[in-house]
Amino acid sequence: MDPEEESFIRLSTPVEVEMTPEQVWQEIEHCKELCSALEQDCVELQRAKEAAEQRTRELWKEGEYLHKRLEQQMSLSRVHAASCQSICLAKEKRSRLRQEKQMLEERLEEVKRRGLTEDLATLLPSLPEKKMVFKGQVTDKEDVSTLMLKPQIRSPLLGGSALITFEKPEVAQGILELKEHVVELSHREELDKCRVRVRAEPVELLLPSALEISLSRSCRRILVSGLPSLGLSEEMLRDKLELFFSKTKNGGGEVESLEFLDDAGQVVLSFVQEGVAEQLIARGHIQFPIRKTKYELKISPYMSGDITSLQLQPSRCARTVRLSGIPDVLDEELMRDALEIHFQKSSRGGGEVDALSYVPEGRQAVAVFGEDVG
Repeated sequence: MDPEEESFIRLSTPVEVEMTPEQVWQEIEHCKELCSALEQDCVELQRAKEAAEQRTRELWKEGEYLHKRLEQQMSLSRVHAASCQSICLAKEKRSRLRQEKQMLEERLEEVKRRGLTEDLATLLPSLPEKKMVFKGQVTDKEDVSTLMLKPQIRSPLLGGSALITFEKPEVAQGILELKEHVVELSHREELDKCRVRVRAEPVELLLPSALEISLSRSCRRILVSGLPSLGLSEEMLRDKLELFFSKTKNGGGEVESLEFLDDAGQVVLSFVQEGVAEQLIARGHIQFPIRKTKYELKISPYMSGDITSLQLQPSRCARTVRLSGIPDVLDEELMRDALEIHFQKSSRGGGEVDALSYVPEGRQAVAVFGEDVG
């Protein structure tokens, strides 16, 4: 069929020739076919229109979605740029802080290398005066910053025991190896059978091997030294000191507490207000009147220390032996003499006795151990 016939209805030109009924019927059928084709075209066009409208809506939505995505991408780009800038600034700050930390660590190491010598050199002019004497011992220059401590260990000594110190360590070792000893209590012939059996044990102590002390300077306390010994009672001297240092004309202030130290002629004063102690320390010395006479007192900063670390290690006394199991059958002095006589005899494995302490049963004592310089 011709395309034009599919789209348009062509009316036949009136003719003068008369048509037969069959021809008329054929013409009607032909018109029906054209009408049906037109309806089919209308349906297809409507479908195409709806499809085009649907596609238009989809494209519109897709455009809106792409527009939003573009805005989000642009926003993220701006945030990313700001984040990058912040990260760069943070990296620069961290690098700067690392450099400052390194500088501080180097300064700290430098301060540590200076050691205790410089600190003591700063504090010595303001410390209390002490009389010193040279004992003939010298040391290397490298050891000037070493603080030497002489330990004094206290250990309980139970009743029925004794401590004996020999002049030679090998004698003490021999006594320990024998462990048990039979001691004669009387050397007279009629009492030659009066004996006691004692046990020899080593003396082990815990000695400090490492010690760390943290020093701090008080801002409200001072150390006053050089107090004269005039026969005044402690209470009277306390009142005079508190009255003198509480007056502002003397550079003092309200006194909070006053404490006498064990060392003669030294006292610790504590003030209520800060700044008073610093003013007095700056003066260094002050004239203190007692009985119409003025005495010069030295004012020093008060230093307090706390033990921050203490390490102990066991140590055995080389020349000292503990004797236990001693019965209370003789007077204390007689028992001490009997023990010393027995352990001085070389035939009994003993030797020269340097010291001996005996505690009878039912009593207790405290033994004080010092540094063995023998």
